Amino acid sequence: MLLKLFNKILCFCGFSLNRITLRPSWDGEKDRFSYQKKLFNFSIKDGDRVLDVGCGAIPFPLATVVVDLHTGETSHRQAPLVTNGKELVVADIQDLPFPDKSFDFVYCSHVLEHVKDPEKACRELMRVGKRGYIEVPSLMTDTLFAWAKGMHRWFCVVIAGRLVFFEYSPRQLEGIRSSYWKDIHFSRVHHPLQDVFFDNLDIFYNGFLWEESFSYAVYGLDGKVINFDRACQGAAPG
Repeated sequence: MLLKLFNKILCFCGFSLNRITLRPSWDGEKDRFSYQKKLFNFSIKDGDRVLDVGCGAIPFPLATVVVDLHTGETSHRQAPLVTNGKELVVADIQDLPFPDKSFDFVYCSHVLEHVKDPEKACRELMRVGKRGYIEVPSLMTDTLFAWAKGMHRWFCVVIAGRLVFFEYSPRQLEGIRSSYWKDIHFSRVHHPLQDVFFDNLDIFYNGFLWEESFSYAVYGLDGKVINFDRACQGAAPG
């Protein structure tokens, strides 16, 4: 009774009393594999050699070898490097130190949007791997979080089994010019927009499986095609 009376007084003064709910835990909040395995069948068998290119702070749990270019602090990673005890090779995705088709599966998640030369990176993934998985953030994700500036060079679209890179313009890199979405997303207090994000990760992120090869195109700011892999044209994701 006293609580209702107190709430009425607050409302009369222009305030309201609301119950605060702490945010729940979602698949994909602390690692990517928890939601990826629900969307894709990686079909990795015991004994397969599995490479994680750009393992960062959340390595692929099925990897047998992990690669990262940076072992220390970097603006491209928000947490320390983690290897989970797997063999670590320090290398650039654009020049991987492995023989042709030496891995049964190559996992590359949230790396290609950073690279200087997508053509070299894509060719290296196909050279060292027999098949694999690629994931990149969508333009929508980078725009809402407004964190692409200083980190990402490209936004990507996956269409008809082809990975298409578009060079960011200075304005696109700024995103919504607000921390509103990011602040809500990382808040300890539950907000419905957190549900919107984690329940739709297949829209906020672009992921696909490939086998033997995949096709790609790279567009610069002038709209011209920097490169198109015609040898792989029409290749469908695995």
